[in-house]
Amino acid sequence: MLAKKILVVDDDAKCREFIKAFLSYKGYSVSLAQDAKEALATIDNTDFDLVITDLMMPGINGLDFLKRLKASRPEVVVIVSSAFSSAESTANLLRAGAYCCLDKPFDLQELDTLIQRAVEHHALLKPRGSGKTALKNRSLLSNIVGESPKLQSLLELVEKVADSDSTALILGESGTGKELIAQAIHLLSNRKNNNFVPVNCGAIPEDLLESELFGHVKGSFTGAIANRVGRFAMADKGTLFLDEIGDMPTSLQVKLLRVLQSREIEPVGGSCSRKVDTRIIAATHQNLEELVESKLFREDLFYRLSVIPIVVPPLRERKEDIPLLVESFLKRMNKEKNRQISGIATDALQALCDYPWPGTIRELENLMERLVIIKGSGTITLGDLPEKFLGDRQPVTRPPVKSVALPATGINFNDVIEEFENSLIMDALEKTQGNKKEAAELLNLKRTTLIEKLKKKNLTAPGLRFDV
Repeated sequence: MLAKKILVVDDDAKCREFIKAFLSYKGYSVSLAQDAKEALATIDNTDFDLVITDLMMPGINGLDFLKRLKASRPEVVVIVSSAFSSAESTANLLRAGAYCCLDKPFDLQELDTLIQRAVEHHALLKPRGSGKTALKNRSLLSNIVGESPKLQSLLELVEKVADSDSTALILGESGTGKELIAQAIHLLSNRKNNNFVPVNCGAIPEDLLESELFGHVKGSFTGAIANRVGRFAMADKGTLFLDEIGDMPTSLQVKLLRVLQSREIEPVGGSCSRKVDTRIIAATHQNLEELVESKLFREDLFYRLSVIPIVVPPLRERKEDIPLLVESFLKRMNKEKNRQISGIATDALQALCDYPWPGTIRELENLMERLVIIKGSGTITLGDLPEKFLGDRQPVTRPPVKSVALPATGINFNDVIEEFENSLIMDALEKTQGNKKEAAELLNLKRTTLIEKLKKKNLTAPGLRFDV
């Protein structure tokens, strides 16, 4: 097997030679460059698996070098080292595509561990061949909608990751569909016939989360009236998805690390441990590097979880997928809400494509649900969109439902009244971001009355379910 090729970029000659001596001893093929300009020229002529670069360099600094390198060779994995790092610089480097950041002076054992993981990550990112790669298991990814290059690259990585049994860390903003990606990894793996067990670490109180994960024995605490199986045991031979791992209390991080190392769990109040064969997939919208630096997240646990980091792009970075997502949402909402929306007008669709989508895909789904419920039938037009989606376009003034002209043939009075009532309810829910109590106050209704109307009309407040 050919030695993995590593390029070391540093303006400090002693540091370059020191790193080269260590990596050569470890069996890597090492090249050197004294600055970013020389490194870019070297990369043009050689395929490298990994680049280790200093941050503070004369001429082109490490961040700009990283951006240029990723623009031309996105598959190359980059580790950035610096003696002057900060939370802000680390965040900028990670956003630009750095695999990780390493503080100088660094521990050689830590460097060796990082390089081993980075080389494994490069094998996952490396293109399989020229041209567009066909996904082998597209039918199993049918609930992930889109054809953009970023999404296709993500799905190719998901297929590769699924073949391994390594721990994966899914990174992305809230609403990008991280749980769908985790489910896809499970369905494409050899564990697909066993349980996929999700746990939202931020939604379960700290004093209950340990019992949820590891189970408990009868009498171990007040309320423990029977033995309980934890999520780890439920996911034995399957996959455990730890969502919002950044919210996990530090006291539990230690216990999770122990389970990852020993593959054994011990119920709360128990005296015996048991082996589990559980694959861990974690996810977070937070910057774990910053949490590690702030001592809010254990560094050793971070390295254990981030064996394979997977970044899910937000909707604003894959806008070419918006038409497909809109079509998918309309089809599903028509069926679920018993409506007959035939499509969306070109100018309305263009307005959605131009919108920055701070709430990503979840925001798009909530909008389409609202439009389908209120519109009911026909084509969604520019005038149906809330004003914030119009941008610089001239808002279209729509007559309120109550001023609808009465045709000679008559109208269905009950349908018109129901549409007007639905519109008021959904407006109130949108203004209160789905808070039913506040929405009821805006409508001068009792909260229970509003909830009954939502159930009767099959209306929902802004929800949590979404497609990618």
